[in-house]
Amino acid sequence: MPLRIGLDLRHARDFGIGSYIRNLIGALARRPASEARFLLFGRSDDFAALGKLPENFEFHPYQRADTGFIHQISFPWFSRQLRADVIHIPLNIVPVAMPQPYVVTVHDLSTLLYPEQHSGARQSYKLWRARHGLARAARVIAVSDATRSDLEDLLAVPPERIEQIYNAIDPQFQLPAAAETDHKRALERYGITYPYILYAGNIRPQKNIPRLIEAFAVVRDELSSHPVYKELRLVIIGDEISKHAAVRRAVIQTRTQAAVRFLGFVPFETLRAFYQAAQVFTFPSLYEGFGLPPLEAMACGTPVVTSSVSSLPEAVGDAAVMVSPENVFAISRGIKEALLDLDLRRDLREKGYRQVAKFRWERTAEQTMAVYRAAAGA
Repeated sequence: MPLRIGLDLRHARDFGIGSYIRNLIGALARRPASEARFLLFGRSDDFAALGKLPENFEFHPYQRADTGFIHQISFPWFSRQLRADVIHIPLNIVPVAMPQPYVVTVHDLSTLLYPEQHSGARQSYKLWRARHGLARAARVIAVSDATRSDLEDLLAVPPERIEQIYNAIDPQFQLPAAAETDHKRALERYGITYPYILYAGNIRPQKNIPRLIEAFAVVRDELSSHPVYKELRLVIIGDEISKHAAVRRAVIQTRTQAAVRFLGFVPFETLRAFYQAAQVFTFPSLYEGFGLPPLEAMACGTPVVTSSVSSLPEAVGDAAVMVSPENVFAISRGIKEALLDLDLRRDLREKGYRQVAKFRWERTAEQTMAVYRAAAGA
């Protein structure tokens, strides 16, 4: 009998986590149908985001979000009705009374390591919830060795129950580069006609955006008379600046209001165009569970400057300029090097394509199926 595997879709349309859910299911759908029956649950819009799936995938509507007290009761009850051999929760939000066996994917522990304006009591409760949910999991999937270590050190998850399985980027980032006219058209909609450094991702404390802005100010000042980069800008795709006081202060203190653009989130095709047209992609994060944006930039042929800490060395290998994220001048030197050294730019582009190819969704799906079998057996 094939395994009956429940899989939570409720974040399938999200940024980041959504890419993991959609691409994992897509890779599982390319495996033999006799291997397992997948019981997908969530909202109808979540299911529609997956496109056409084989007959061994069936949809079970579940409308409630994964927050609030009612979820602690309703989701365990719903899970039991599925009669699954194992349920996969693709991010670390586990109801206290979740029926076993289940598998949890942990993408990072940033909300525990970098809390935002949470009281001590609330943070203690979050830490207890995380430990409780993972302690009862049959298996825990960590998306990098760095995340595996965090799970062992911070949440005391036994190493024998952790499986390290890398993500991969969305394959659409590896499509042929758009024509220069298409880039120009996409960028002109945002009024961008100048060379720019790009950051794409959320704006959170661990993302280190204030230091990135300070480093950019140093680079812009040093290249103020450069024939190509005298009009250099920093483009930040992600949250709006109005939500983040520290980022606003950094822009004001460095007097870069006219040179730093905050665009919020953009459609996928537009994001790809921004990646492809950027002079350099910068990602000086202090902490990442894995770090897909640098790989997305590499897939688009863009030189990358990123941090030498956390999981990022695992993700980028030798295909990026590595810098200390706590040193503004180290970040600025890395950016200048990636802008001005033409041989380095060519080398990074070639190495970047090879690095991206090391991470494949087919391999992720194969390893994840092995985790399902082990969890069902447990």
